[in-house]
Amino acid sequence: MTISGVFPVLCTPFDKSGKIAMDDFDRLIEFIVECAPDGCVYPGVASEVETLSDSERTATIAHLGHKLAGRLPIVIGASAPTPEAVLEHIARGADAGAVCAMIMAPRALGPDARAQTEFFAWIADESPIPLMLQNAPEPVGAGLLPETVAEIAGAVDGIRYIKEETAPCGQNLTRIREACGDDIEGVFGGAGGRYISDELARGSLGTMPASELTDLHVRLVQAWRHGDEAEARRLFMVSMPLLNFQAIFRMHMTKQTLRRRGVLDHTHVRARGPSMDAGDQAELHALLDQIAPEITIHPLAAMDAAE
Repeated sequence: MTISGVFPVLCTPFDKSGKIAMDDFDRLIEFIVECAPDGCVYPGVASEVETLSDSERTATIAHLGHKLAGRLPIVIGASAPTPEAVLEHIARGADAGAVCAMIMAPRALGPDARAQTEFFAWIADESPIPLMLQNAPEPVGAGLLPETVAEIAGAVDGIRYIKEETAPCGQNLTRIREACGDDIEGVFGGAGGRYISDELARGSLGTMPASELTDLHVRLVQAWRHGDEAEARRLFMVSMPLLNFQAIFRMHMTKQTLRRRGVLDHTHVRARGPSMDAGDQAELHALLDQIAPEITIHPLAAMDAAE
């Protein structure tokens, strides 16, 4: 089975006290299913994975698998500092029905192709599901050169996919595809969907953005698949003001948007980064009002800025 298309990365909802809001998580799962993407990813950077305890991560992965019950393929986010920890996450993902494991090339190993290859080879030898190497820019990831990514993928049979997120994303995607050839199934884009039209034009398998605009991304990729490049690019332009906002406020924007759309009750963010003030929230509302004909928005009470 080759995966392709739109695979949104689910956020992790937290209530005001910082605990996982499982009711919100359930609504998010159903929202994603209704948007009809090709699959989903959890947990990833957009899930605030670095703030989750092992027990929280285990519980949410199991819950996701139970609630989806096979309705969508799952790519399990299995990144961790050690191969042993990665394999534990992969095992939990496989138990939940995951079809692939996404693993970020560790920042601690840097650009050392041999060390990165050994890391991924150790995991691939034991993994029950295929691997996806996520190449994220520093300081989050190792920010590997495309040729280094291709070298690692060529040496490790278990790596079947790449998620490329280092700038310039489109050029790097092309370089990886050309260098890897048949060694992999293909390359996904990420980076919040901010370069999606360029990535599709360069032959990406699809995109793995955050989850607040999943229905719009599904329509965009479907239009591209059906040869309607003009409509795909129109939808890309529709999304860009919001994605520029998301580039700054990240999970805050994702959760505020999902609340505005009637999916989440809570918008608490654990991860570090700039939060939104009243002016930012007003601008987000104006941007959502502007694209309201393109997405479903359910009226809600005013957001609680203290959350």
